[in-house]
Amino acid sequence: MTFHKLTSALALGAALSATTAAAEYPERAIKMVIPYGAGGATDISARTIAEPLGDAVGQPLIMANVTGAGGATGSVTVQNAKADGYTMLFARVGSHSVNPAMKATLPYTLDDFRFVTVYEINPVACAVTPASGINSMDELIAKVAEGGVSYSSSGVGSLLHLAGAMVLKEFGVDDPLTAATHIPQKGGGAAATAVLNGTATFLCTNSSALAGFVANRQLKPLMVTTPEPVVGFDAPTANDLGKDRLNKLVGWTGIAGPDDLPDDVAANWGEWMAAATQDAKFNETMSARGSVIELMNPEEANAFIQGQYTIFRDLVDELGMRIEG
Repeated sequence: MTFHKLTSALALGAALSATTAAAEYPERAIKMVIPYGAGGATDISARTIAEPLGDAVGQPLIMANVTGAGGATGSVTVQNAKADGYTMLFARVGSHSVNPAMKATLPYTLDDFRFVTVYEINPVACAVTPASGINSMDELIAKVAEGGVSYSSSGVGSLLHLAGAMVLKEFGVDDPLTAATHIPQKGGGAAATAVLNGTATFLCTNSSALAGFVANRQLKPLMVTTPEPVVGFDAPTANDLGKDRLNKLVGWTGIAGPDDLPDDVAANWGEWMAAATQDAKFNETMSARGSVIELMNPEEANAFIQGQYTIFRDLVDELGMRIEG
């Protein structure tokens, strides 16, 4: 064989090997970063879809809670990961709508990620313990006027942080940032537990994170931020209370990789999520928690997330909650 032919053969072999390697993705387990703690809305969504998604992927999914900074720590882990599809993120409204809107020094922007889908939307509910003696939003606001009321969240700059302040503002509290004390926790599950054990008076969080507590009558819902009632939540809607602006407060969950995630990898995720979100058990479980399963393609997901960012940026400006440092 001549040198020219040998070189051509080697080049062809390398190209075929590269094509085969690309076609074989994934060849090993995929790390799925959950940027919030156990028991919160993001964690519940991720772990509920893990089984049908793992079946679709055909490789193990390693669920890793990487917490801190209102979802920013886990997000940065994926931002800085190799864009090979083996480190992916369960992106959330807090980490990728509220955080960018609220924090001027956030170490990433929306452009640092490639969103392959948004698949879940859920409303917000505000809740207290039955032992608090608070049975309505009016009674809660009266307690705020008396002083000593606090609310918990999954961290500074999270949806829960913004939701607590916005709800108070909508119910006539002039300065919600000082009228009630904000108590950040390490995730939505910890935020609910803080109310349960009396560390905080109330919280406003996604219905999925509250459903178990509400079903067990450990927490009492006072309101849901929807035009229509939420199954399992015996509470008035924001519209019932004349506060329809609160319908803007919704959570969402999606999946993202680094911004330079290859097209073929992103396409695989679209196929896998289409299969996983059809799973009957997944749909039944999430619907029982008040979630709406709505699979978006990358274009729809990016447009939706940009819209959510705009909504929350305007709310942050209105409430004066932007964090500059």
